Amino acid sequence: MSQGGLATAVKKALTGIVNPATGQDVVDGGQVSAVDVDAEGNARFVFSLRRGDPGVLVRRARAAAGGVEGVKAVKVDVQLPQTPADGESPADRQSDARPRPQGLQPGSVPPPTPKPGILAGVKRIIAISSGKGGVGKSMVATNLAAHAAARGLATGLLDADIYGPNIPVMFGERRRPPVSGAKGSEMIEPLESHGVRLMSLGFLLDRAQPAIMRGPLIAGILKQFMEQVAWGDLDLMVVDMPPGTGDAQLSLVQTVDLDGAVMVTTPQKVATGDVRRGIKMFERVNTRVLGVVENMCGFQIPGSDEVVDLFGRGGGEELARELSIPFLGRVPIDIAVREAGDEGRPTVLSAPDSPAAASLEKIGASLLETLATLPARR
Repeated sequence: MSQGGLATAVKKALTGIVNPATGQDVVDGGQVSAVDVDAEGNARFVFSLRRGDPGVLVRRARAAAGGVEGVKAVKVDVQLPQTPADGESPADRQSDARPRPQGLQPGSVPPPTPKPGILAGVKRIIAISSGKGGVGKSMVATNLAAHAAARGLATGLLDADIYGPNIPVMFGERRRPPVSGAKGSEMIEPLESHGVRLMSLGFLLDRAQPAIMRGPLIAGILKQFMEQVAWGDLDLMVVDMPPGTGDAQLSLVQTVDLDGAVMVTTPQKVATGDVRRGIKMFERVNTRVLGVVENMCGFQIPGSDEVVDLFGRGGGEELARELSIPFLGRVPIDIAVREAGDEGRPTVLSAPDSPAAASLEKIGASLLETLATLPARR
């Protein structure tokens, strides 16, 4: 089929996506534009979200385009609704024909524009994220990376949690990374621990030194960690994100093509509510959410069969079901996890027979199977 024919087929497939807020399909409703397919079969189009639109529309549109025979990959440029100025009603905004300032506006995020060549030797990149701190995100990132390395995959872990870099402690590594190369083209060599190549701001700061910096500096550090670290060829890079929906998340998705994000939560509503916002953020910037992990879901009292759900149970699974996202599994509260973190050895290596390790192994295996089915990174 010709490129023009493929573009027509993609547009036709998109007419099957109906916006429940309007009752119209997204093509006739004017939400899809600039549909194009290049010679390699890479489809691309612009999708304009409107206020009240479910974020899942973008994911459905991408899936519909990807299902067209001959399409190898799909890129969606998401345009977000603008937030009215203070005191301005939606009616005022529609009737006001004055020119609007261009560029980033409150409530809008530019579509990702990953830069070619960055991390070109890395086959898969996933982000481990959370809506709030203290839910075990870094623990999950640590164990998923260690699990992948133990299965023979060349694995790296980039610690993007600038304000709370815990990866050095969890891997028991405190050395400063060496620098190689000629002056003017120096590269930082990642450290290696338990078979995983590591880079963290924690390697570069004194133990008690806080990271006091604004957004542009965070973006600069992440850029340096991606462009000026000699990662080499990797089968998988795991990125441990800071909690929330801030500068680090936006900088990452606008710099590299992510294969997806894994959201970590504890079962209670105060945590799942924040994760819901995190999921919506990734959907708005056209990043696949690979699934939800529910951590700290139960504690078995030593010497008995009684399990106490200290933080409740099922909140993460319910959220995943509500948003039509895979539920990857539960990790119980386990003393072995605390001991592993303090000792600098991932739980899947230090206590492989523990309940937590069994859960993490299962989650890791499921995630790797999912990644194997995705199109190759560009």
